[in-house]
Amino acid sequence: MRFPKLFRSIRQLSSHVLAIALGVVLTVSTLQVLPSQAEPAPPMTAGDTSKVIAQRQSPATPAIGSTSFVTAAVNRVGTAVVRIDTERTITRRVDPSFEDPFFRRFFGDGFSQQMPSEQQLRGLGSGFILDKSGLVLTNAHVVDKADKVTVRLKDGRTFEGKVQGIDEVTDLAVVKINAGNDLPVAPLGSSNNVQVGDWAIAVGNPLGFDNTVTLGIVSTLKRSSAQVGISDKRLDFIQTDAAINPGNSGGPLLNGQGEVIGINTAIRPDAMGIGFAIPIDKAKAIAAQLQRDGKVAHPYLGVQMLTLTPDLAKENNTDPNSPIQIPEVNGVFVMRVVPNSPAASAGIRRGDVILQVDGKAITSAEQLQNFVEDSRLGQILQVKVQRGNQTQQLSVRTAELQNAS
Repeated sequence: MRFPKLFRSIRQLSSHVLAIALGVVLTVSTLQVLPSQAEPAPPMTAGDTSKVIAQRQSPATPAIGSTSFVTAAVNRVGTAVVRIDTERTITRRVDPSFEDPFFRRFFGDGFSQQMPSEQQLRGLGSGFILDKSGLVLTNAHVVDKADKVTVRLKDGRTFEGKVQGIDEVTDLAVVKINAGNDLPVAPLGSSNNVQVGDWAIAVGNPLGFDNTVTLGIVSTLKRSSAQVGISDKRLDFIQTDAAINPGNSGGPLLNGQGEVIGINTAIRPDAMGIGFAIPIDKAKAIAAQLQRDGKVAHPYLGVQMLTLTPDLAKENNTDPNSPIQIPEVNGVFVMRVVPNSPAASAGIRRGDVILQVDGKAITSAEQLQNFVEDSRLGQILQVKVQRGNQTQQLSVRTAELQNAS
Protein backbone atom coordinates (compact mmCIF):
# COMPACT_ATOMS: atom_id res chain seq x y z
CA MET A 1 0.00 0.00 0.00
CA ARG A 2 2.84 2.40 0.67
CA PHE A 3 4.55 1.91 -2.71
CA PRO A 4 1.76 3.36 -4.92
CA LYS A 5 1.58 6.50 -2.74
CA LEU A 6 5.35 6.88 -2.96
CA PHE A 7 5.27 6.61 -6.75
CA ARG A 8 2.55 9.26 -7.01
CA SER A 9 4.56 11.68 -4.84
CA ILE A 10 7.66 11.15 -6.98
CA ARG A 11 5.65 11.87 -10.21
CA GLN A 12 4.22 15.10 -8.78
CA LEU A 13 7.65 16.25 -7.66
CA SER A 14 9.09 15.49 -11.11
CA SER A 15 6.33 17.57 -12.78
CA HIS A 16 7.07 20.60 -10.55
CA VAL A 17 10.81 20.33 -11.24
CA LEU A 18 10.19 20.08 -15.00
CA ALA A 19 7.93 23.18 -14.96
CA ILE A 20 10.52 25.18 -13.03
CA ALA A 21 13.28 24.16 -15.45
CA LEU A 22 11.18 25.09 -18.47
CA GLY A 23 10.44 28.55 -16.98
CA VAL A 24 14.14 29.19 -16.43
CA VAL A 25 14.96 28.28 -20.06
CA LEU A 26 12.26 30.61 -21.42
CA THR A 27 13.42 33.50 -19.25
CA VAL A 28 17.04 33.14 -20.35
CA SER A 29 16.05 33.00 -24.04
CA THR A 30 13.90 36.12 -23.66
CA LEU A 31 16.77 38.05 -22.14
CA GLN A 32 18.95 37.06 -25.08
CA VAL A 33 16.35 38.36 -27.56
CA LEU A 34 16.21 41.77 -25.75
CA PRO A 35 19.85 42.79 -25.37
CA SER A 36 18.86 46.45 -24.81
CA GLN A 37 17.45 45.43 -21.44
CA ALA A 38 20.37 43.23 -20.55
CA GLU A 39 23.25 45.36 -21.77
CA PRO A 40 24.09 49.04 -21.14
CA ALA A 41 23.08 51.44 -23.96
CA PRO A 42 25.89 52.79 -26.14
CA PRO A 43 26.83 56.45 -25.61
CA MET A 44 24.77 59.00 -27.68
CA THR A 45 25.90 62.12 -29.46
CA ALA A 46 23.91 65.40 -29.57
CA GLY A 47 22.69 64.55 -33.06
CA ASP A 48 21.47 61.13 -31.97
CA THR A 49 19.57 62.71 -29.07
CA SER A 50 17.71 65.09 -31.39
CA LYS A 51 16.73 62.18 -33.63
CA VAL A 52 15.32 60.22 -30.71
CA ILE A 53 13.31 63.26 -29.52
CA ALA A 54 11.97 63.79 -33.03
CA GLN A 55 10.92 60.14 -33.27
CA ARG A 56 9.07 60.30 -29.96
CA GLN A 57 6.74 63.10 -31.21
CA SER A 58 3.54 61.57 -32.55
CA PRO A 59 2.40 63.01 -35.89
CA ALA A 60 -1.19 62.43 -34.82
CA THR A 61 -0.90 64.81 -31.86
CA PRO A 62 0.90 67.99 -33.03
CA ALA A 63 1.59 70.78 -30.58
CA ILE A 64 -1.39 73.16 -30.20
CA GLY A 65 -0.73 76.87 -29.75
CA SER A 66 -2.28 78.84 -26.94
CA THR A 67 -4.10 81.19 -29.38
CA SER A 68 -5.84 80.74 -32.75
CA PHE A 69 -5.20 82.73 -35.92
CA VAL A 70 -8.51 84.51 -35.31
CA THR A 71 -7.30 85.73 -31.93
CA ALA A 72 -4.04 86.94 -33.45
CA ALA A 73 -5.90 88.73 -36.27
CA VAL A 74 -8.34 90.44 -33.92
CA ASN A 75 -5.57 91.47 -31.52
CA ARG A 76 -3.77 93.11 -34.42
CA VAL A 77 -6.68 95.37 -35.32
CA GLY A 78 -9.01 95.26 -32.33
CA THR A 79 -8.02 98.49 -30.59
CA ALA A 80 -8.52 100.45 -33.83
CA VAL A 81 -12.18 99.41 -34.14
CA VAL A 82 -14.58 102.01 -32.73
CA ARG A 83 -18.24 102.32 -31.84
CA ILE A 84 -20.16 105.22 -33.39
CA ASP A 85 -23.27 106.60 -31.66
CA THR A 86 -25.40 109.16 -33.47
CA GLU A 87 -28.24 111.48 -32.50
CA ARG A 88 -30.67 113.14 -34.83
CA THR A 89 -33.62 115.39 -34.08
CA ILE A 90 -36.60 115.32 -36.43
CA THR A 91 -39.56 117.66 -36.37
CA ARG A 92 -43.01 116.15 -36.52
CA ARG A 93 -45.89 118.02 -38.07
CA VAL A 94 -48.93 118.21 -35.76
CA ASP A 95 -52.06 116.92 -37.47
CA PRO A 96 -54.43 119.86 -38.11
CA SER A 97 -57.36 117.69 -37.02
CA PHE A 98 -56.11 118.02 -33.43
CA GLU A 99 -57.13 121.69 -33.60
CA ASP A 100 -60.66 120.83 -34.67
CA PRO A 101 -63.24 122.08 -32.08
CA PHE A 102 -65.00 118.70 -32.12
CA PHE A 103 -61.71 116.92 -31.27
CA ARG A 104 -60.79 119.48 -28.58
CA ARG A 105 -64.24 119.05 -26.98
CA PHE A 106 -63.43 115.43 -26.07
CA PHE A 107 -59.66 115.63 -25.40
CA GLY A 108 -59.32 119.16 -24.06
CA ASP A 109 -57.66 122.30 -25.32
CA GLY A 110 -54.19 121.31 -24.09
CA PHE A 111 -54.02 117.93 -25.84
CA SER A 112 -52.46 119.25 -29.05
CA GLN A 113 -49.86 121.13 -27.01
CA GLN A 114 -48.85 117.88 -25.31
CA MET A 115 -48.13 116.19 -28.64
CA PRO A 116 -44.34 116.21 -29.17
CA SER A 117 -43.34 118.24 -32.22
CA GLU A 118 -39.72 116.99 -32.08
CA GLN A 119 -38.33 113.51 -31.69
CA GLN A 120 -34.77 112.41 -31.08
CA LEU A 121 -33.55 109.38 -33.00
CA ARG A 122 -30.47 107.44 -31.94
CA GLY A 123 -28.30 105.28 -34.15
CA LEU A 124 -25.44 102.85 -33.69
CA GLY A 125 -22.67 101.70 -35.97
CA SER A 126 -19.01 100.77 -36.18
CA GLY A 127 -15.87 102.14 -37.79
CA PHE A 128 -12.10 101.90 -37.67
CA ILE A 129 -9.22 104.35 -37.42
CA LEU A 130 -7.34 105.02 -40.66
CA ASP A 131 -4.42 107.05 -39.31
CA LYS A 132 -2.98 108.40 -36.08
CA SER A 133 -4.44 111.86 -36.68
CA GLY A 134 -7.91 110.53 -35.93
CA LEU A 135 -9.55 109.77 -39.29
CA VAL A 136 -12.28 107.16 -38.94
CA LEU A 137 -13.83 105.29 -41.88
CA THR A 138 -17.44 104.09 -41.65
CA ASN A 139 -20.63 103.71 -43.70
CA ALA A 140 -22.45 106.79 -44.96
CA HIS A 141 -25.79 105.54 -43.66
CA VAL A 142 -24.33 105.36 -40.13
CA VAL A 143 -23.69 109.12 -39.85
CA ASP A 144 -25.89 110.60 -42.59
CA LYS A 145 -28.04 113.52 -41.35
CA ALA A 146 -26.76 113.06 -37.77
CA ASP A 147 -26.76 116.14 -35.53
CA LYS A 148 -24.24 114.61 -33.14
CA VAL A 149 -21.64 111.89 -33.66
CA THR A 150 -19.84 110.26 -30.72
CA VAL A 151 -16.89 107.93 -31.30
CA ARG A 152 -16.07 105.45 -28.52
CA LEU A 153 -12.72 103.66 -28.46
CA LYS A 154 -12.28 100.15 -27.13
CA ASP A 155 -10.44 101.49 -24.05
CA GLY A 156 -13.57 103.49 -23.09
CA ARG A 157 -12.49 106.95 -24.25
CA THR A 158 -15.14 108.94 -26.11
CA PHE A 159 -14.69 111.80 -28.56
CA GLU A 160 -17.02 114.02 -30.52
CA GLY A 161 -16.75 113.22 -34.20
CA LYS A 162 -16.95 115.66 -37.08
CA VAL A 163 -18.18 114.28 -40.39
CA GLN A 164 -15.65 115.35 -43.02
CA GLY A 165 -17.38 113.83 -46.01
CA ILE A 166 -20.18 111.49 -47.09
CA ASP A 167 -20.65 109.62 -50.35
CA GLU A 168 -24.09 108.03 -50.56
CA VAL A 169 -23.35 106.32 -53.89
CA THR A 170 -20.65 104.12 -52.34
CA ASP A 171 -22.08 104.29 -48.79
CA LEU A 172 -18.81 105.56 -47.31
CA ALA A 173 -18.05 108.38 -44.86
CA VAL A 174 -15.00 109.84 -43.12
CA VAL A 175 -15.25 111.13 -39.52
CA LYS A 176 -12.53 113.12 -37.73
CA ILE A 177 -11.82 112.97 -33.98
CA ASN A 178 -9.29 115.04 -32.05
CA ALA A 179 -7.51 112.60 -29.78
CA GLY A 180 -3.84 113.46 -30.18
CA ASN A 181 -1.49 111.69 -32.54
CA ASP A 182 -1.07 108.37 -30.79
CA LEU A 183 -4.14 106.41 -31.85
CA PRO A 184 -4.11 102.75 -32.88
CA VAL A 185 -4.42 102.29 -36.64
CA ALA A 186 -6.02 99.39 -38.49
CA PRO A 187 -3.63 97.68 -40.96
CA LEU A 188 -5.09 97.79 -44.47
CA GLY A 189 -4.78 94.89 -46.88
CA SER A 190 -5.77 94.65 -50.54
CA SER A 191 -9.15 93.41 -51.69
CA ASN A 192 -7.64 92.60 -55.09
CA ASN A 193 -5.79 89.70 -53.46
CA VAL A 194 -8.92 88.20 -51.87
CA GLN A 195 -10.11 84.85 -53.19
CA VAL A 196 -13.30 82.88 -52.70
CA GLY A 197 -12.80 80.57 -49.73
CA ASP A 198 -10.46 82.90 -47.82
CA TRP A 199 -11.14 83.44 -44.13
CA ALA A 200 -13.35 86.44 -43.32
CA ILE A 201 -13.47 87.92 -39.80
CA ALA A 202 -16.07 90.60 -39.04
CA VAL A 203 -15.44 92.94 -36.08
CA GLY A 204 -17.90 95.51 -34.76
CA ASN A 205 -20.83 96.24 -32.48
CA PRO A 206 -23.81 94.29 -33.85
CA LEU A 207 -27.13 95.00 -32.13
CA GLY A 208 -25.26 97.05 -29.53
CA PHE A 209 -23.03 94.18 -28.36
CA ASP A 210 -19.64 95.89 -28.32
CA ASN A 211 -16.43 94.27 -29.53
CA THR A 212 -18.09 91.28 -31.19
CA VAL A 213 -16.18 88.99 -33.57
CA THR A 214 -17.73 86.60 -36.10
CA LEU A 215 -15.94 84.19 -38.41
CA GLY A 216 -16.74 82.91 -41.89
CA ILE A 217 -15.32 82.71 -45.38
CA VAL A 218 -15.49 84.82 -48.50
CA SER A 219 -18.38 83.19 -50.35
CA THR A 220 -18.16 85.20 -53.57
CA LEU A 221 -16.58 88.33 -55.06
CA LYS A 222 -17.88 91.25 -57.15
CA ARG A 223 -21.50 90.83 -56.10
CA SER A 224 -23.01 93.90 -57.77
CA SER A 225 -25.27 96.32 -55.91
CA ALA A 226 -27.95 95.65 -58.53
CA GLN A 227 -27.88 91.94 -57.69
CA VAL A 228 -28.05 92.75 -54.00
CA GLY A 229 -31.14 94.88 -54.62
CA ILE A 230 -29.83 98.42 -54.07
CA SER A 231 -29.86 100.04 -57.49
CA ASP A 232 -28.96 103.49 -56.10
CA LYS A 233 -25.44 102.28 -55.14
CA ARG A 234 -22.47 101.65 -57.40
CA LEU A 235 -20.53 98.87 -55.75
CA ASP A 236 -19.24 95.36 -56.25
CA PHE A 237 -19.39 93.76 -52.81
CA ILE A 238 -17.39 91.05 -51.10
CA GLN A 239 -19.98 88.48 -50.02
CA THR A 240 -19.33 86.50 -46.83
CA ASP A 241 -21.12 84.12 -44.51
CA ALA A 242 -19.62 85.81 -41.44
CA ALA A 243 -22.56 87.17 -39.43
CA ILE A 244 -23.15 90.88 -40.16
CA ASN A 245 -26.04 92.55 -38.36
CA PRO A 246 -27.23 96.14 -37.73
CA GLY A 247 -24.48 97.81 -35.70
CA ASN A 248 -21.76 96.00 -37.70
CA SER A 249 -22.10 98.62 -40.42
CA GLY A 250 -18.83 100.48 -40.94
CA GLY A 251 -16.70 97.93 -39.09
CA PRO A 252 -13.80 96.08 -40.71
CA LEU A 253 -13.82 92.72 -42.46
CA LEU A 254 -10.43 91.09 -41.89
CA ASN A 255 -8.44 88.38 -43.61
CA GLY A 256 -6.60 85.66 -41.71
CA GLN A 257 -3.59 87.94 -41.17
CA GLY A 258 -5.63 90.66 -39.46
CA GLU A 259 -5.62 93.07 -42.42
CA VAL A 260 -8.74 95.02 -43.40
CA ILE A 261 -10.08 93.76 -46.74
CA GLY A 262 -13.54 95.35 -46.58
CA ILE A 263 -16.03 97.55 -44.74
CA ASN A 264 -19.04 95.63 -43.44
CA THR A 265 -22.47 96.95 -44.31
CA ALA A 266 -25.82 95.66 -43.06
CA ILE A 267 -27.80 96.60 -46.16
CA ARG A 268 -30.10 93.61 -46.37
CA PRO A 269 -32.06 93.08 -43.14
CA ASP A 270 -33.63 89.98 -44.67
CA ALA A 271 -30.27 88.35 -45.46
CA MET A 272 -29.93 84.98 -43.74
CA GLY A 273 -26.35 83.82 -43.37
CA ILE A 274 -25.11 86.28 -46.01
CA GLY A 275 -23.27 89.54 -45.41
CA PHE A 276 -21.69 92.14 -47.65
CA ALA A 277 -18.59 94.30 -47.42
CA ILE A 278 -17.27 97.18 -49.52
CA PRO A 279 -13.82 96.23 -50.92
CA ILE A 280 -11.06 98.13 -49.12
CA ASP A 281 -9.32 99.14 -52.37
CA LYS A 282 -12.46 101.00 -53.43
CA ALA A 283 -12.80 102.50 -49.95
CA LYS A 284 -9.20 103.79 -49.96
CA ALA A 285 -9.79 105.83 -53.11
CA ILE A 286 -13.13 107.19 -51.92
CA ALA A 287 -11.78 108.04 -48.44
CA ALA A 288 -8.93 110.05 -49.97
CA GLN A 289 -11.40 112.12 -52.01
CA LEU A 290 -13.72 112.63 -49.05
CA GLN A 291 -10.84 113.80 -46.90
CA ARG A 292 -9.69 116.22 -49.60
CA ASP A 293 -12.97 117.49 -51.07
CA GLY A 294 -15.70 116.38 -48.69
CA LYS A 295 -17.58 114.68 -51.53
CA VAL A 296 -17.10 112.46 -54.56
CA ALA A 297 -18.31 113.37 -58.06
CA HIS A 298 -19.94 110.47 -59.90
CA PRO A 299 -20.72 110.72 -63.63
CA TYR A 300 -24.04 109.35 -64.85
CA LEU A 301 -26.15 108.87 -68.00
CA GLY A 302 -29.64 108.84 -66.55
CA VAL A 303 -31.18 105.51 -67.56
CA GLN A 304 -32.79 102.64 -65.70
CA MET A 305 -31.54 99.49 -67.35
CA LEU A 306 -31.78 95.73 -67.49
CA THR A 307 -29.34 93.13 -68.81
CA LEU A 308 -30.79 91.68 -72.01
CA THR A 309 -30.14 88.28 -73.59
CA PRO A 310 -31.67 86.75 -76.73
CA ASP A 311 -33.59 84.27 -74.57
CA LEU A 312 -35.15 87.02 -72.46
CA ALA A 313 -36.07 89.00 -75.56
CA LYS A 314 -37.60 85.93 -77.21
CA GLU A 315 -39.65 85.19 -74.11
CA ASN A 316 -41.00 88.73 -74.20
CA ASN A 317 -41.69 88.66 -77.94
CA THR A 318 -43.67 85.41 -77.76
CA ASP A 319 -45.95 86.82 -75.09
CA PRO A 320 -49.15 88.04 -76.82
CA ASN A 321 -49.66 90.61 -74.04
CA SER A 322 -46.21 92.18 -74.41
CA PRO A 323 -46.54 95.91 -75.21
CA ILE A 324 -43.31 96.04 -77.28
CA GLN A 325 -41.07 93.81 -79.36
CA ILE A 326 -37.45 93.69 -78.20
CA PRO A 327 -34.42 92.95 -80.43
CA GLU A 328 -33.17 89.44 -79.66
CA VAL A 329 -29.57 90.46 -78.95
CA ASN A 330 -27.10 90.73 -76.06
CA GLY A 331 -26.98 94.20 -74.57
CA VAL A 332 -28.59 96.55 -72.04
CA PHE A 333 -32.29 97.29 -72.33
CA VAL A 334 -33.33 100.87 -71.45
CA MET A 335 -36.38 100.62 -69.19
CA ARG A 336 -36.66 104.34 -68.43
CA VAL A 337 -34.89 107.58 -69.31
CA VAL A 338 -34.60 110.17 -66.54
CA PRO A 339 -35.98 113.56 -67.67
CA ASN A 340 -33.37 116.29 -68.27
CA SER A 341 -30.56 113.73 -67.97
CA PRO A 342 -27.58 113.32 -70.33
CA ALA A 343 -29.28 110.30 -71.91
CA ALA A 344 -32.46 112.26 -72.55
CA SER A 345 -30.50 115.13 -74.08
CA ALA A 346 -28.63 112.71 -76.37
CA GLY A 347 -31.86 111.16 -77.67
CA ILE A 348 -31.80 107.77 -75.94
CA ARG A 349 -35.35 106.42 -75.65
CA ARG A 350 -37.17 103.85 -73.55
CA GLY A 351 -36.99 100.51 -75.35
CA ASP A 352 -33.55 101.12 -76.86
CA VAL A 353 -30.91 98.44 -76.47
CA ILE A 354 -27.37 99.69 -75.76
CA LEU A 355 -24.92 97.51 -77.67
CA GLN A 356 -21.58 99.37 -77.45
CA VAL A 357 -19.89 102.28 -75.68
CA ASP A 358 -16.80 103.78 -77.34
CA GLY A 359 -16.56 100.70 -79.54
CA LYS A 360 -16.59 98.22 -76.66
CA ALA A 361 -19.37 95.62 -76.55
CA ILE A 362 -21.72 96.00 -73.58
CA THR A 363 -23.42 92.81 -72.41
CA SER A 364 -24.64 93.62 -68.89
CA ALA A 365 -26.06 96.49 -66.87
CA GLU A 366 -23.20 96.14 -64.36
CA GLN A 367 -20.64 96.47 -67.13
CA LEU A 368 -22.28 99.66 -68.43
CA GLN A 369 -22.50 101.12 -64.93
CA ASN A 370 -18.81 100.44 -64.26
CA PHE A 371 -17.88 101.93 -67.63
CA VAL A 372 -19.71 105.16 -66.83
CA GLU A 373 -18.34 105.26 -63.28
CA ASP A 374 -14.79 105.06 -64.61
CA SER A 375 -15.35 107.88 -67.10
CA ARG A 376 -14.71 111.58 -66.47
CA LEU A 377 -17.29 114.25 -65.78
CA GLY A 378 -18.20 115.93 -69.05
CA GLN A 379 -16.68 113.14 -71.13
CA ILE A 380 -18.47 112.40 -74.41
CA LEU A 381 -19.27 108.71 -74.83
CA GLN A 382 -20.16 107.22 -78.20
CA VAL A 383 -23.13 104.95 -77.53
CA LYS A 384 -24.40 102.49 -80.13
CA VAL A 385 -28.06 101.56 -79.65
CA GLN A 386 -30.48 99.33 -81.50
CA ARG A 387 -33.98 100.71 -81.93
CA GLY A 388 -36.27 98.20 -83.55
CA ASN A 389 -34.44 96.86 -86.61
CA GLN A 390 -32.08 99.83 -86.91
CA THR A 391 -28.90 100.84 -85.08
CA GLN A 392 -27.90 104.39 -84.24
CA GLN A 393 -24.77 106.08 -82.92
CA LEU A 394 -25.46 108.67 -80.21
CA SER A 395 -23.08 111.02 -78.38
CA VAL A 396 -23.75 111.29 -74.64
CA ARG A 397 -21.95 113.82 -72.43
CA THR A 398 -21.75 112.58 -68.83
CA ALA A 399 -22.89 114.85 -65.99
CA GLU A 400 -22.51 114.76 -62.21
CA LEU A 401 -24.95 112.64 -60.29
CA GLN A 402 -26.52 115.00 -57.77
CA ASN A 403 -28.67 112.64 -55.74
CA ALA A 404 -28.12 108.95 -55.08
CA SER A 405 -31.85 108.34 -54.84
